[in-house]
Amino acid sequence: MNKCDQCIVRQLTSLKALNKDEVIRLANSKTTYSIKKGDSIFEEGEITNGVFCVKDGVGKLSKLSANGKDQIVKLVKSGELLGQRSMISNEPANLSAKALDDMEVCFIPKSEIIDFFNKNNQFSMNVMKTICDDLKESDNHTVSLAQKTVKSRLAETLLYLHDTFGKNSDDTLQIQLSRDELASMIGTATESCIRLLSDFNKLKVIELIGKKIVLKNISALKKMAE
Repeated sequence: MNKCDQCIVRQLTSLKALNKDEVIRLANSKTTYSIKKGDSIFEEGEITNGVFCVKDGVGKLSKLSANGKDQIVKLVKSGELLGQRSMISNEPANLSAKALDDMEVCFIPKSEIIDFFNKNNQFSMNVMKTICDDLKESDNHTVSLAQKTVKSRLAETLLYLHDTFGKNSDDTLQIQLSRDELASMIGTATESCIRLLSDFNKLKVIELIGKKIVLKNISALKKMAE
């Protein structure tokens, strides 16, 4: 079965609803790709004709704004599926997906996913729940952008990076975003993000080690994020 039955993506996503025969079909139809850091998985406006399973690594989903700036919408990690919404709606990809570090992804053709969707009720319910969860997350992000200060959003994002992706042995955040990428996530100019990081560093809630970040005072960051 080429280990599809044991894959973390299957265990954590809508694919867990597939039965043994469907998993065998999945294994026979998938194509595995190694994506280098900085390379694209798919571009906004592209017809993907299937979904991508993130087997290993971290990527970003982003959208190009009217002024040409890349706005990060979400970070994705091992165990997530990409492209479900555009495949179900039969539309081009609304977002671009790019690797933040080296990734391994598996591509499953649309024909297989749609067949599972039509014949396996639990699978189709799981897909719809995932899409609803994504919309809920998008709503919460919109409210955060509208009602929270940039300072609060930065604290919230640093905590999210820490809680979701963990830290290295030297206590630095495991996910190392550029200042441009971090600014994009919190919806501010790069200069403002750099200035706020410097302020956080002076307050000793974080420590800046080159481009790396260490969270020094989690409780203070939580108060800032409120």
